[in-house]
Amino acid sequence: MITYAIWNNKGGTGKTSLAFQTISRFAELNSDKRVLVIDMCPQANLSEILLGGQEGGGSKNLLMCQGQLPRCSIGGYFDIRLPAPFSSPDFEANSFITTPHSYNPSIPTNIDLICGDPLLELQAIAMNTLANADLPGVNAWLGVIDWLKDFLNKVDYDYVFIDTNPSFSMYTQIALAASQRVVLPVMADDSSRRAIQNAFSLIYGLKLPSEVYAKYTFAKKLNDAVRELPKIHLIIKNRLTQYMGAASAYHAVLTGIDSDVTALIKQYPQYFNFTAVKKGTVGVRDFGTTGIVSFARGCAFSTMPTGKLTISGHRVQVKPDYRDQSLEAIDKVVSKLI
Repeated sequence: MITYAIWNNKGGTGKTSLAFQTISRFAELNSDKRVLVIDMCPQANLSEILLGGQEGGGSKNLLMCQGQLPRCSIGGYFDIRLPAPFSSPDFEANSFITTPHSYNPSIPTNIDLICGDPLLELQAIAMNTLANADLPGVNAWLGVIDWLKDFLNKVDYDYVFIDTNPSFSMYTQIALAASQRVVLPVMADDSSRRAIQNAFSLIYGLKLPSEVYAKYTFAKKLNDAVRELPKIHLIIKNRLTQYMGAASAYHAVLTGIDSDVTALIKQYPQYFNFTAVKKGTVGVRDFGTTGIVSFARGCAFSTMPTGKLTISGHRVQVKPDYRDQSLEAIDKVVSKLI
């Protein structure tokens, strides 16, 4: 089982939209593989898209899943962990898994989903309290941080993709601790350049503002438990200009990002699955209207029709060449996942 976390501490990097397109295409091109998607974001936007999007009743379908007993969501699973936080109880994993294709025929049949849940925010308060408990002979933090790992030990999939919240909250740390590889989407701007440095501080405890933080870091706690940290597998430079690509005004920022990553690889090669920037980065152009229509219909680029389509009662035009360019960009991302 290979597990990816799609994460950036900075919001607005197109993480969820990239996750939807990339996972859908990956599953389509690897139809013999079983794929599990875990939506670890309280907004549950990825779940809503997979379950039909705006036009296909995705919101209603998501509420139906969350309304089951037990809740068919990540929140439902965490509910059963709260009373038994430090040892995995006996549970039926399938109670928390749904198959998006049964709601949305556009989604490949080999994708299963653990829906996102707004309960995560409330549960995070309890998680933090439990993780900081001082109990004799019990590593309380590790007991909580392994909740998702415990779940994955109960299921059989070839690939797991975890869409995360743009934060470093407890549930995000749970996702990262269960992952082997990190996909890091960034924008072509200075704040994303800083976000790469921040990501390394948060995951690996590097370049901290003060040594006083060192003993509290995610990396220190996992290392003390003799656990491996996830590695940066791919950096996606997202939303380059549609027509000019990287040769636009963003070029200087992109060059700076490449320089920063090169320096990090040289200094900390153990945290990367690639040895050179070109091997571990990919540029993705702005999807524009094509992306908006795709997400609204819950339909990935490879199966999305073109021409005049109706969205929220309005007719919009999706040009075939724009759709094909968007699909080509996603194929480049998918090619770097294995």
